[in-house]
Amino acid sequence: MADTGENSALFPIFILSIIALPLVPYTILKLFRVASKKEKSIHCACSVCSRSGKYRKSIFGRISKFSTCSNFTLLLLWVIVIFLVYSIKQSSREIEAFDPFSILGLAPGVTESAIKKAYRRLSIQYHPDKNPDPAAHKYFVEYISKAYQALTDPVSRENFEKYGHPDGRQGFQMGIALPQFLLDFNGSSGGILLLWILGGFILLPMAFGVVYLSRASKYGGNNVRRETLITYFELVKPSLAPSKVMDVFVKAAEFMDIPVRRADDEPLQELFKLVKSELNLDGKNARQEQAKFWKQLPAIVKAELLIQAHLLRKADTFSSNLQQDYKHVLQFTPRLLEGLIKMATVPRTAKGHGWLRPAIGIVELSQCIIQAVPLSARKAGSGSSDGVASLLQLPNFNDAVITKIAKKVRTLQNLLDMTLQERAELLSDVAGLSAAEVQDVEKVLELMPRATVEVTCETEGEEGIQEGDIVTVQAWVTVRRANGLIAALPHAPYYPFPKGENFWFLLADANSNDVWFSESINFMDEAAAITTASTITEAKMEASGANMEEIAAAVKDAVAKVKRGCRLILGKIQAPQAGSYSLNSHLMCDAWIGCDTKTNLKLKVLKRSRAGSRGGHVAGGVQDENDVEDEDEDDIEEDEEGDQSEYSEDEDEDEDKDEDEDDEVDKPNNNSNRKGFANGSARRKGRK
Repeated sequence: MADTGENSALFPIFILSIIALPLVPYTILKLFRVASKKEKSIHCACSVCSRSGKYRKSIFGRISKFSTCSNFTLLLLWVIVIFLVYSIKQSSREIEAFDPFSILGLAPGVTESAIKKAYRRLSIQYHPDKNPDPAAHKYFVEYISKAYQALTDPVSRENFEKYGHPDGRQGFQMGIALPQFLLDFNGSSGGILLLWILGGFILLPMAFGVVYLSRASKYGGNNVRRETLITYFELVKPSLAPSKVMDVFVKAAEFMDIPVRRADDEPLQELFKLVKSELNLDGKNARQEQAKFWKQLPAIVKAELLIQAHLLRKADTFSSNLQQDYKHVLQFTPRLLEGLIKMATVPRTAKGHGWLRPAIGIVELSQCIIQAVPLSARKAGSGSSDGVASLLQLPNFNDAVITKIAKKVRTLQNLLDMTLQERAELLSDVAGLSAAEVQDVEKVLELMPRATVEVTCETEGEEGIQEGDIVTVQAWVTVRRANGLIAALPHAPYYPFPKGENFWFLLADANSNDVWFSESINFMDEAAAITTASTITEAKMEASGANMEEIAAAVKDAVAKVKRGCRLILGKIQAPQAGSYSLNSHLMCDAWIGCDTKTNLKLKVLKRSRAGSRGGHVAGGVQDENDVEDEDEDDIEEDEEGDQSEYSEDEDEDEDKDEDEDDEVDKPNNNSNRKGFANGSARRKGRK
């Protein structure tokens, strides 16, 4: 067994090896990512966003950018490595091999008289009678005396010259690379190591685990409280109107932490007068509705008033206390809205579908909050389903500017369809904007995303879809911008925090208000998108029986598409009962108004045959022209209905109609099951 001092000296080497093995490659990978990271600006460069100070690169901002938990841990580990290297260097003498010639300062093979002279010289320097220093005494006894004895004894000297040790051939020694204090505590070594193992490797991890689980039990996905998710699940209804989504959103448990002060009573009353028209409390029973509003929990009332004031862009009038509460509310808003969307699209019906109407309303609320546009601005009018909200998100645009250009521009698409010169003349000559303000508008228009969606629904390995089949939904989502960027932060000068774009893909049946499939898409993380596209493509090609060259080529094409600004999403749904279904794929951005895309998708599900044959092989696979015309007319009617805003004043009557229509489930015609069918696909570009 190796000596205890030797074991203690080896302990830093053992710890250094354990830390360095993962640390060195991880550091190299992190440095490579930083070096390869594009320096191109991804946020809005208009003067309005610049004045907001949200993207200002101060010294504190740069420090906070790098002072993440990951970077701090990495730095701490490297400090530990440096300390261990220094400790090993200092303790290297403890594990050096015993060399009497080196200790006495002699060359191997010297005479005995030279050995005695060297011993007398070192004795004068280190002997206890000459040098009272305890360290000198220890060195004299443990090294100089032993070296002299080893070289003056013929047997010891012969052993050293032959085997490298005065005692002759040494056997194999084993030890535990642990420090002395772990093996010996107050003179007793029995069970001490066991106690250290029990405390350091069992009790301490258990303590961390208990703390982590206690926190995890309170929070669900995306750091949203479970209490909030349960509340959202109970309050979201299939007929929830977009104008009523706010009432559900502010019920989050996170808002309960907002402090309620008596000093805020008067400012909140002023806010209430300011936003009362947005609260829809001016109806026939205005007094009762207002009294009901103030009877809510004070924190909920405060949160809703702050959000409504933000939508009206009145946050600059807040007191210092309200400013803190306002930022607290908006800091939680994106994650809460994401949780609310998930509660709307989670399978609710007997068929395992979510609800479309509340999901669309939640995304539209997110758009209004990020752009600070009131919900009333989304009322249908001027030929746009988004009202004037899509124009109000542009810099330097207000109601007066929109009124001046109303004859030529009634929608955001009208403005985008104009040439650069036509827009400049309209905004400068008619709207009265300066050249710098016109340039700001152009920068924002160049930053706005243009989406393209390609959707396919198919049963893998089969030509048609039969009821009960597992249908694979695959969609390629492409985003283009006039400035050439793929991912970017939106123009949002009134939102106090940097906010990335998230796109929501909803495959839904508008007739039944059902969401069949939903997925969130983010264009920021290109590496994750490449991994996802490669994995999906490789699995699909392997299932089709392709060889290695074909698989490699398909994966290469998928990676190239991702780098060009495409994202691939994949999902599985179960085919419903036989019939024809008119589905819509909605691609909605949670940060921009008017950039949503709607694609029509025809899906025909065949009745499962007794012999198990697929519909694609059944004779008579040509669809009647009259049926095609009827389906096209239905699509036109559906699009016209979809273009009407649900924020109109008579929404209560529309809700009653929608509820009656939702109760009447259309039964598909089974006669169409006799016809052959190729799997459904659709492609749509641009805005709805």
